[in-house]
Amino acid sequence: MTEADRKYYLLDTNVLLHEPLALYSFQEHNVVIPMTVLEELDNIKDRQKDVSRDARVAIRSLETLFQDATSEQITQGVKIEHKGIKLGGVISIFADHHASFIKEAFSEDEPDNRIINAALYLQQSKAPAKVVLVTKDINMRLKAKGAGLKYVEDYRTDQLIDDVHLLSKGYQEVEGLFWDNIKECETFNRGEDTFHQLASDKITDPFPNQYIVDEKHEFVGKVTDHFKGGVELLDIGYDRLMGQQAWGVTPKNIYQGMAINALLDPLVDMVILTGPAGCGKTLLAIAAALELVIEQKQYDKIIVTRNTPDVAENIGFLPGTEEEKMMPWLASVTDTLEVLHKNDNCSASSVNYIMDKANIQFKSVNFMRGRSIQNSFVLLDECQNLTASQLKTIITRCGEGTKIVCSGNLAQIDSNYLTPVTSGLTYIVEKFKHFEGSANVYLNGVMRSRLAEFAEEHL
Repeated sequence: MTEADRKYYLLDTNVLLHEPLALYSFQEHNVVIPMTVLEELDNIKDRQKDVSRDARVAIRSLETLFQDATSEQITQGVKIEHKGIKLGGVISIFADHHASFIKEAFSEDEPDNRIINAALYLQQSKAPAKVVLVTKDINMRLKAKGAGLKYVEDYRTDQLIDDVHLLSKGYQEVEGLFWDNIKECETFNRGEDTFHQLASDKITDPFPNQYIVDEKHEFVGKVTDHFKGGVELLDIGYDRLMGQQAWGVTPKNIYQGMAINALLDPLVDMVILTGPAGCGKTLLAIAAALELVIEQKQYDKIIVTRNTPDVAENIGFLPGTEEEKMMPWLASVTDTLEVLHKNDNCSASSVNYIMDKANIQFKSVNFMRGRSIQNSFVLLDECQNLTASQLKTIITRCGEGTKIVCSGNLAQIDSNYLTPVTSGLTYIVEKFKHFEGSANVYLNGVMRSRLAEFAEEHL
């Protein structure tokens, strides 16, 4: 690649906070870090916030790349090397702070404006090479384009799909009746279960624990093995699927049936539940947790955690212990427990008894790092607001005998820099779909009430 073909990627601060190792994602191209970005990282690294850890990781990565470089080399650029492998690109630090040679498009002394001004200067000085500003801030992208910057992009390296509608739902719906399309099939039994082996061309891109249903809902199967030219299905059956129950909860539609089947499957270590508000994600997860902990005694306790910016930053200002601080943010779980025991003589006493019996613990994500969670049922709620690196931190806490359920609604993202296609929830759905120890179900349909259903469809 000639020097003219190399692109210059100017990184904004939020890119390094979203993915601290983004420096290594641009292969043979040039990476430019404005001095303003270093200043913002320095201001963030000492805050008592979860994002401060990402800032420190990004700073350490930069220090590793520049540790043996002179000041001239830092300005001109040093080779990017990761784990002993030279990627072919060059990284440099650009002194944009009060640089008199930069023609300012914005006169205000704001960090975003200084970065845009630096990008405009590089666009002129490095022509005909392409200079690309990479930022996750939508407003900054609009400002940069309006100021005359030709190339402005979002950070898409961790974006596995282009449209959220392409996200795997965890099941396939076959047109017509399933057996009408099958000419050859080998059927056999293992214990009480019936399995079918058939040609894989009948099922598009099968993956482990994917559910197969037909239009009439007369056949329901689950992919248990996928080999060259063929696929093995566990025959579940519609009546058997809909007859399952967890803590007295029975599925109201086939999608909830698939979710309960995955939640109660002892061979599945991680279940990912997605879907609109009111589809039953939290209800099914809590019901399955109580069934597995109290009735079947497969796990010792239930750990419920959730992450939002408010939880990460303001938990210390709430009164009480860690669990009492978390209660306002995890009211959805206590609401669910009340619904499950609303017909008891004294529902409040029942909820308190069950919380003690099931050893339900409410934990902040801030205190999950460094733990090793054994023999537990972990519910990670509202994880559409987490990045891929944050989800990795939590999932890697799970030890032997632990099952984790990740639930979220991609239509309710509160994070400033996440979209449905860049959310950590989307990332793990795609990354884990070929892992035989995980299952993913998109819960189609709103079951909360007709009011909630109408609001979800028309508002």
